[in-house]
Parts: sequence; C-alpha cells; structure tokens
Amino acid sequence: MGNVILGLLLLLGPQTLYSLNKQFEQGPSLFYRASFGSLQSALRGLLAAEHVTVREAIEGGRNKKIYAITDGGTSAFHAWIRSPLAGGDLEVAALSRLFLLGLVEDADERREIIDGIAAELEGELAGLEGYAVALDAQAASIPAEYREVFRFQRATLDYGVMAHRAALTWFRELAASEPVVE
Repeated sequence: MGNVILGLLLLLGPQTLYSLNKQFEQGPSLFYRASFGSLQSALRGLLAAEHVTVREAIEGGRNKKIYAITDGGTSAFHAWIRSPLAGGDLEVAALSRLFLLGLVEDADERREIIDGIAAELEGELAGLEGYAVALDAQAASIPAEYREVFRFQRATLDYGVMAHRAALTWFRELAASEPVVE
C-alpha cells in the first residue's frame, strides 16, 4: 500500500490523509481495499522510512497534516514499479503497478514492466495448469461422498486458470500497444 500512496503523491502532489482516502476510493479501491486505519499505518511507515514528510496547516479552522513525497520516496517508488512482482496476490501487485504505470515516462520501460507482469502471470498459469494435471490424475480415487466437493474445488481451479489466461492475453495486448520509440 505504501508504494501506491507514493505513486498518488507523485501524481497529485501533497495530500492529507482524508484526501488520500478519497483518492483510494476513486481509483485503487477497484483492485485494492484500504481502510482509513491501514492508510494511517502505511503513512507512519513511509514517514519512518523518510519517504514522505508531513507538515501541519490550519485550513478552515481545522488542523490538518499534509503529506508530501521526498526524493527518497520518489526513488523508492520508481524502484518498486520496476521491480519483479512479489507477494501473495499477483492480481493486486500487477494492477497496483498498472494503475500508476503512466508515471514511468519511457515507453520501452513501460513495455518491460508490462512484459514482467506477463512473465509472472505465465509462471503462475503454468503452476495452476500443472496442479490441475496432478489433481485430475487423482480424481478417480476420490471417495464417492467427496465427489461433489471435488467437482466444485476443481471448478474453482478452472476459474483461476481461465482468469490467468485472460489476464495474460490482456497484458500481452497492452504491451503490444505501447509505442515503439526509435
């Protein structure tokens, strides 16, 4: 979440916690759930890492904390968006980068990032397909009382395979649409 906050601060300039929460609701919440408390916690971590600064201001009679990205935060954001995907939720990691990919100015770099996401999807898809083959090899030995359970568990796996194939196709098409810089 911290990297998405850094991206929003790069994109929008200094923000209050309230305005960052509103920005999450209007964009990243499509793929990333963030509570007010989780945003506060992420901002505390960014402050501790010196990736953001905070200043207090009085606006409309209210004391507000306004967060701004530092040079170190800008560097951290650019390192993150170019890094391999990591973590348990590939979709959230991929969409977080995609949402902020316009902050990468170089079209070749954007294509490389998209290609990296596609490569991660290919790897996960291969793993799911391998699991499906292994699972199907065991299907005949499933006791009768568990066949309906197995059927829906297998359907869940089919959904995952289908979703990964669709995402892979979509990211490949997006990479192909990036302009070639000569």
